[in-house]
Amino acid sequence: MDGRGNRIPCVLVVEDDAAINDVVCTRLGREGLEAVAAFSGSEAQLLMEHRSFDLVITDLMLPGCSGEGLVKAIRNRGNGLPIIVASARTASADKVALLELGADDYLAKPFDLDELAARVAVQLRHRSNSVPSKDGVLQAGRWTIDPASRTLAIDGAAVDLTPTEYAFAEMLCRHPNRVFSKQELFEAVRGEPYAAAENTVSAHISNLRTKLKPTGTDGYIQTVWGIGFKCAPSD
Repeated sequence: MDGRGNRIPCVLVVEDDAAINDVVCTRLGREGLEAVAAFSGSEAQLLMEHRSFDLVITDLMLPGCSGEGLVKAIRNRGNGLPIIVASARTASADKVALLELGADDYLAKPFDLDELAARVAVQLRHRSNSVPSKDGVLQAGRWTIDPASRTLAIDGAAVDLTPTEYAFAEMLCRHPNRVFSKQELFEAVRGEPYAAAENTVSAHISNLRTKLKPTGTDGYIQTVWGIGFKCAPSD
């Protein structure tokens, strides 16, 4: 808790390079966050079994469980915990693969600490549900989106989404039949200039559709070829 009795967000930093881990944890501390260091994927999994975190920052090349394995393990638990991958692997295919696996963001090494802090703030803002939305519950066909709890339910059953997937679903739902370009959708959700490969948005939308497919509502998100995406409920 801080001096006002508010809970301090806790970030798990998974990085086997002790110097980098220390620098990141120190910077997050200056942002008013609690940072916990882990030096392997296995240690990170153990820590998560005994305490709660609000966000995970992980490298890929880790002893024990790899970064990819850690992301997969978190998502297999049905955990909507935001995950930022920080890696020296910068190929577009690597980024897309991690996003498809369930990561929310990807930051190439060497990274700027100001940029890292900004991306952490974005993900924590997505996760926060302490302030109810004045816009109330959103309805689109069989979708029910509650901005206060940041949940999407289909016929009353919640769908397990990452914070980024939820944010895309909410933005599309708020503007039914409006066509968003990938840049517009990214900037509306992230609140920052579009500086990512187009595949970043496509990967998150693909993950969202995959999770919606068992409900039969994946078709609500339609691709407008050459432009972007729109929400067009058919029920």
